Amino acid sequence: MPSKTSMAQTKSTISLARALINTSHLPLLLIDGDLRVLSASRSFCAAFEISQAHADGRLLIELGGGEWDMAQLKNLLDSALSDGLDAGPYDVDLVRPDQGSRRLVLNVQLVDYDENQDARILLSVEDVTEARDADTQIMQLLMEKDELLQERAMLLTEMQHRIANSLQIIASVLQLKARATESRETRRHLLDAHDRVMSVAAVQRHLELGLGVVEVAPYLTKLCESLESSMAGEGRKTELAVRADAAIVSSHEVVSLGLIVAELVINALKHAFPDGQSGFIVVDYAVREDGWTLSVADDGIGRGEPSPDQRVGLGTSVVASLARQLHAEILLKDLEPGYMVSLVNTHPLEAPAEPLAVSGVLASLV
Repeated sequence: MPSKTSMAQTKSTISLARALINTSHLPLLLIDGDLRVLSASRSFCAAFEISQAHADGRLLIELGGGEWDMAQLKNLLDSALSDGLDAGPYDVDLVRPDQGSRRLVLNVQLVDYDENQDARILLSVEDVTEARDADTQIMQLLMEKDELLQERAMLLTEMQHRIANSLQIIASVLQLKARATESRETRRHLLDAHDRVMSVAAVQRHLELGLGVVEVAPYLTKLCESLESSMAGEGRKTELAVRADAAIVSSHEVVSLGLIVAELVINALKHAFPDGQSGFIVVDYAVREDGWTLSVADDGIGRGEPSPDQRVGLGTSVVASLARQLHAEILLKDLEPGYMVSLVNTHPLEAPAEPLAVSGVLASLV
């Protein structure tokens, strides 16, 4: 039988433990080896709506309306007692009558302060219901966002193909009208319009809509492959090559670069190789520390002497406008043989410039 002194010490120890537990903001239970509650913190009682008078001294399974009688919790505590090891964190669902389920994270810590005393367990309880619900909502929103982005990408791709196909149809109609007319001047204007629409269509077909940035080299390569394919369809023997440094630019800027390349390549085909002559065209995009240079060179007949009454063509105006938007200077150079047009950008763009929109190019054809 324990002495009065021993009983007094035990009582004093439990009182001290209760006082310490009550200072915790985290819900805590001090439990003995029989799974009886020696002390419940105020934060535990407040969180789970249990009065301290109905918690202290009761078996754990008797707390509240019996909702703490969980096989998972009992196995966790029994395992900690038998193994002599701390356990957790461990997730359980607390189901109370007429209330929603609450998600709890449990941690078990063995309290070893006197080998003559029965085992003590400190059970900490953290209610993570709201946090888990928030995580679930965030995950659902992210999944919905991904679905919307995929749907948007599909719609943009479909729109891209439809626009490119429509431009091809318009170009075909213009070419048919040019062949049917007897007026040389009208035929020339219709063919010029056809070339403008074809250049826009080529740029549009290879533009990845919706992307903030685009790799220049693959884009220009695909664009020039399309232009070379169309040249082969017209019976031309001209070869087209691309040399481009690795660079990533805004989708706005790459549209302008694509329109310039298409315009200069088509212009070279029209003027550098008369009567179906064979030739070679090189598109070069070089990156420097202070900017970049885009050039289109051919080995054709060269520029020739301009006539006094020659007017600036639509293509020249389009290239000049795009060059201004890209903060680039246009340089012309006679080669032996051939001709080269270069755009030299002397400083990187601080912000993406708005390119000449597709609708703007088409409007200028009217």
